[in-house]
Amino acid sequence: MSGHGAPTLEVDVADLKVAVVAASWHEQVMDGLLDGARRALAAAGVQQPLVLRVPGTFELPVAAARLAGAGFDAVVALGVVVRGGTPHFDYVCQAATAGLTDVAARTGVPVGFGVLTCDDDEQALDRAGLPGSSEDKGFEAATAAVATAITLRDAIGATGTRTVG
Repeated sequence: MSGHGAPTLEVDVADLKVAVVAASWHEQVMDGLLDGARRALAAAGVQQPLVLRVPGTFELPVAAARLAGAGFDAVVALGVVVRGGTPHFDYVCQAATAGLTDVAARTGVPVGFGVLTCDDDEQALDRAGLPGSSEDKGFEAATAAVATAITLRDAIGATGTRTVG
């Protein structure tokens, strides 16, 4: 079962500025992912994270890049792509993954990867953190982003310093 052994946050991160960017397609799944991210951030002590909705998963990287450049300490990216009968699935999944990876590496701002890439709606619902779901990927993505931001802050001691390459 994925998610087993996931890290927990044992520190107060109220001083972090965190943004969540979430796609709008597949409303029920996205509502679950977004609720999970909000629960994780609230449990960690993040005060009033910015939540930004974009049309789809393909738009996540550009929004994450803008947020990372606007002084946020961490960005959580949430989306879902369900396989269809065309190569569109592969293109969107690859673009979102490469784009979000590039944002994190280029800006030095942690990006929590909460993009579900599923074969069918049932797989997406099972990972969305809804009642009856076996996983809560929104919660996990937010926890990973915040944990990485704290690790970098503690190791470097320079919250707000960004490396742009």
